Order: sequence, then structure tokens, then C-alpha cells
Amino acid sequence: MSSDDPSAPGHRPPGNDARASDGTVTTAADPSSDQLLRIATGDRSAFEELFVAQSRILMAVILRIVRSQSLAEEVLQECFTEVWTRCSGFDPQLGTGRAWLITLCRRRAIDCVRSVQAQQNRDYADGLRSSADEGEQVEQTVIDRSESDRTVTALKILHEDQAQPIVMAFYQGLTHAEISQNLKVPLGTIKSRIRDGMKKLREELEASR
Repeated sequence: MSSDDPSAPGHRPPGNDARASDGTVTTAADPSSDQLLRIATGDRSAFEELFVAQSRILMAVILRIVRSQSLAEEVLQECFTEVWTRCSGFDPQLGTGRAWLITLCRRRAIDCVRSVQAQQNRDYADGLRSSADEGEQVEQTVIDRSESDRTVTALKILHEDQAQPIVMAFYQGLTHAEISQNLKVPLGTIKSRIRDGMKKLREELEASR
């Protein structure tokens, strides 16, 4: 069993237990346990003490998993919010306070990584679908190979910001997500530029017939 598992035995050295006046078991060698027990009763000073004492090490634990300073800061904030609202679930009989905190932070960090990856997958899939739709529309109504010369001429009327992603989408076969990554422009902006550019392109081609 992992040494970070709060339920693993042997977290607390024998002989270091102390019993508070209310009968609660605390650990002299692990002040985090005492602070968590106090926080469970609504003790704000204990919460501040815990944050000052543990935030740096917990931040390092989270950062190793999410590998992003901004994401790590968000996860740490979420973790301490959970500490304040749910630390009643901490049981000093099952492990140290620090082990409980580390387990909490690791779980939150892993959830964050999974969430970010899931969002990236959704964006990529959306880019593929949108690119396929735009590709069919372009091929059928605009960039007909038999009218390639007219199309190239018509592309020249577009602003470069609109013409470039259209060329990349049709002639290079890139998805919207790939164009976004290559041009370092948000995916939503790329979609808007292609949509607006296609509208102008169709109007120009229809007018020149």
C-alpha cells in the first residue's frame, strides 16, 4: 500500500498520541492532524495555520502532476476549499494529516489533468467535424478545380487573416484545430475567419460569373 494512503498503517509513530480534553486523539509529531480536527469545528485560525505550513509542499505535489503554474494554483485553491468544507472526513486513526492532504491534492490534480485532456479532445473532434463540413461546402460551392484560376484571383480580395486559414484548410487539408495551433490563434477565431472569408469568396465568385 502506498505510503501516501491515509489509510495505510504506520503513519503515526507509537507513543506520540495525545488525547484532548474532549477525548479526540491528536498527534504531537503531526500538527496537521490537530489543525484539521480544529478546522472541522470551524476554527479559522487553524485553517490559516495549515495553509501557511502546508501550501508550499502541496503546491509542489500538484505542480509535478499538472505541470502548469496557473493550473496548480487553481487546484491548490480548490483543495483548501475542500479542506474547509469536507475535512470532517479526516480520521487521525487512519493516517497523518499531511498524508491526507497529499492524497487530496494528488486526486484533485489528476482530475484536473483528465478534465483538461477531455476538453482538448472535444475541441479536436469539433475541429475535425467543422473542417469536414467546411471542406464539403468549399468543394461544392466555391473552390471547384475547374475554376481554380478564378478562385485564386478571388482569394486575393480577402484579408490575409481570412485567406490564409481557407488555403490551409482546403489546399493543405488541415483541420481547424491544426490551423489554430499552427497560426497560434484561438480555435473560435479561426472558425470565424474561415466562415466570414468563405462568405466573401462565394459572393465574389458568383458576381464574376
